[in-house]
Amino acid sequence: MEPQPSTVSEAEALDAYSQAVTSAAERVSPAVVRIEALQGGRRSQAITSSLGSGSGFIFTPDGFILTNSHVVHAAAAIEVTLSDRRQFLADLIGDDPETDLAVIRIPASGLSAAPLGDSSRLRVGQLVVAIGNPYGFQCTVTAGVISALGRSFRAESGRLIDEIIQTDAALNPGNSGGPLVTARGEVVGVNTAIVLPAQGICFAIPSNTATFVAGQLLTGGKIRRGFLGVGGQNVPLPQGIVRFNQLTVDSGVLVAWVEPGGPAARAGVREGDVIVGFGDRGVATIDDLHRALTDERIGVRSRLAVIRHSETVALEVIPEESSLGDRN
Repeated sequence: MEPQPSTVSEAEALDAYSQAVTSAAERVSPAVVRIEALQGGRRSQAITSSLGSGSGFIFTPDGFILTNSHVVHAAAAIEVTLSDRRQFLADLIGDDPETDLAVIRIPASGLSAAPLGDSSRLRVGQLVVAIGNPYGFQCTVTAGVISALGRSFRAESGRLIDEIIQTDAALNPGNSGGPLVTARGEVVGVNTAIVLPAQGICFAIPSNTATFVAGQLLTGGKIRRGFLGVGGQNVPLPQGIVRFNQLTVDSGVLVAWVEPGGPAARAGVREGDVIVGFGDRGVATIDDLHRALTDERIGVRSRLAVIRHSETVALEVIPEESSLGDRN
């Protein structure tokens, strides 16, 4: 009689999967909160009306909460409901529409906090769990896998957010700002968007981005970015111009307008110029220019390469700190 091969039963395999999801949910759910953006004071007051709701999670025991910028950005007041149903009015510490992240704080201590993990260690196919409050249903848990890494997603401000996580863990309206969690219960993403009418295409901002942004918001209340004072559009470059000027890019940013008195105007940038380089980097698109205008460039004299009348002109520009609503 031949020995029977040892196999894991279907029930045992399901139990292992269920155990992973259950343990992650049990560890993180107490830190997940419901957030309601209000036009007035508390919801119980007659003058108050809701602008919308979303999710968030406590990341320090003394009441600091991460969520999406679009959940709280326009709120006159922010009401937070904990998993134990306690409610607090929260203070906005800072928000960054360009990464769709915000930090708020409630006056409480000794809270359950969700640990932030290292999103750079994620792998496609890895199990993840999303926790949030879709349609107001508190602490709803869904599970899926990492579908892709390194995606780009455009924030409501128009800027491109890089290194976005794509997952098929189901998200619905109200999940925004909730955590995306590994089987170990570590937060590796902040859920931010779904693609409609597609099924199973959802996005999260990686935890490493959230950690950096949260640190900046806690210390300064905002993220500093450079600003040139130009508006433009992406345009292809003729191959003859690319070869003649020995460019590393085959497209650039056509300058449609220059803000009077701005950094670009002072540097001599003209309407009709095509920006092809900033500092030591080639600039093929507006998104490339956004990425180059980091806070380290603010106040620093930098090389700006433009094509003018088919030839490269090297200018020197000193970026200023941008304010909300600035373009480039």
